[in-house]
Amino acid sequence: MKLGFVLRLGVRNLLLHKLRSFLTMLGTILGVASVIAMLAVGEGSKRHAVEQIRKLGASNVIVRSVKPGGRDTEGKGDNNNSSSSISQTNRVARVLDYGLKYADWRVLQNAITTVDEIVPVVLLQKRVEVNGRRIGNARVLGTTPEIQSLKQVELWRGRFFTHDDLDASSNLAVLGMGAARKLFGYRDALHQTILIGDGAYRVVGILRPEVTSSSSPGGVGIDDLNDDVYIPLTAARNRFGELQRIERAGGRDYQRIQLSEITLAVSDERNVSETASMVRRLLSRTHTIEDFEVQVPLELLQQAQREKRTWNIVLGSIAGISLLVGGIGIMNIMLATVTERTREIGIRRALGARRLDIIAQFLAETTVLSTLGGTIGIFLGAAIPYAVTHFFGIETAVTFWSVFLAFGISVLIGIVFGVYPARRAARMNPIEALRHQ
Repeated sequence: MKLGFVLRLGVRNLLLHKLRSFLTMLGTILGVASVIAMLAVGEGSKRHAVEQIRKLGASNVIVRSVKPGGRDTEGKGDNNNSSSSISQTNRVARVLDYGLKYADWRVLQNAITTVDEIVPVVLLQKRVEVNGRRIGNARVLGTTPEIQSLKQVELWRGRFFTHDDLDASSNLAVLGMGAARKLFGYRDALHQTILIGDGAYRVVGILRPEVTSSSSPGGVGIDDLNDDVYIPLTAARNRFGELQRIERAGGRDYQRIQLSEITLAVSDERNVSETASMVRRLLSRTHTIEDFEVQVPLELLQQAQREKRTWNIVLGSIAGISLLVGGIGIMNIMLATVTERTREIGIRRALGARRLDIIAQFLAETTVLSTLGGTIGIFLGAAIPYAVTHFFGIETAVTFWSVFLAFGISVLIGIVFGVYPARRAARMNPIEALRHQ
């Protein structure tokens, strides 16, 4: 009953100056809202980054072909990691031979025993067309059927090509949803024939729409995966060969890349780092130049989690400053209130109120201010991330711990910053307080 009386008295005193009380709470409201909103943005970006890395496979090791530092070393022949020059219509064309080989795939298959699957990918930039509709430089991926489970490629209709199709080097294609829409519009693309380069391919499957991400096979970075076209690796090798032409000012370049990417699915996540080291050692024996890179999604995932954790701490600290400012505002107003109510304090003391009663009275007022401000701040802080996601398309995630942390800190700051004014009011001399005008 005594606690309830103190709280009711505190609320009544605050309602005597509604505008001042609201402006005092405003610092806490904005502080709590900013903490929740900023942590929600940080958590959303963290989840997005982690999800993209997880799509690569936390237990995978990815080896990708990379152009060796822009240095074209002169040499003879075109079966080694070297570049040669040929003359064509009085213009210079260079052939740069680099990257992963089919021999590397076989070496990894025979030497690495810690993996379940080893999936190769060759990336081709080809014209894909049908009935006048075309995709100029489509990403055509020559690969094996295992990529469907390894890269989480989901079918919408039809089927993926099989090992029998791979052995027969069948001219089959599986289209991303975007490629199907661009080539066929709203017509059914399944079992239709498309032209890839100069060859005809039958569409046997259509993939589900996929969110654009950096987890694309082939290692070319961020692309619209919905425009991808998958064909059997043997068909890509037999129909298109290994030489690709790249137009440039004053001539054209040719590059020979047998495989763009090899992904190893490690059977035990604890062996990922060891497997990556083995891959580096094996490939370094046959590659005299740095024309490949080994990417370990598990390490990227751990690094992303550390970076985002640090980022959340930074965001929370910046937003926490506004909570601190709100606490200073509460202290400032309560000190002014103590001065205004000096005579009231003297009367209460003269009627028998103890110092503890005076402290409880003023602490009740600061607690009501900070608690009510924190509650309003929670609703505002939850609404801001929703608005950011709705209007700007930025992924956000409001977590329970951020709400609890912001609200708890706001109440704690209100109490801490209310202690000094309350103690100052309680330590007044009753006789001097009664004389105060």
